[in-house]
Amino acid sequence: MPSTPLQLGFFSGGLGGWEVAVLVLLGVLIFGKRLPEVGKSIGKGIVEFKKGLAGVDDDIDAQKKAQDAKRLEAQKTDSPSINTDTVAEADPAGPDSSSKPA
Repeated sequence: MPSTPLQLGFFSGGLGGWEVAVLVLLGVLIFGKRLPEVGKSIGKGIVEFKKGLAGVDDDIDAQKKAQDAKRLEAQKTDSPSINTDTVAEADPAGPDSSSKPA
């Protein structure tokens, strides 16, 4: 059986034309003249939900930026500076004494 993107329990093959027509007919019978109001309220609810998700995303991004800033600040203060005396002691012959093929 091929899978479809939208499957409901009693619509095993997905939603086709007749199923959508039956759902619309049931909506009209149940809600009657209030159907446009119900549609508007559902639409407003979806918009508010998306705004809420956008707010959460903004909060997450702000926290990530704050953590990155703290991490960078910690790296600046904790990172040891390169001591040139130690480097010269490690290689007393200097940087020109690299092994070259003869």
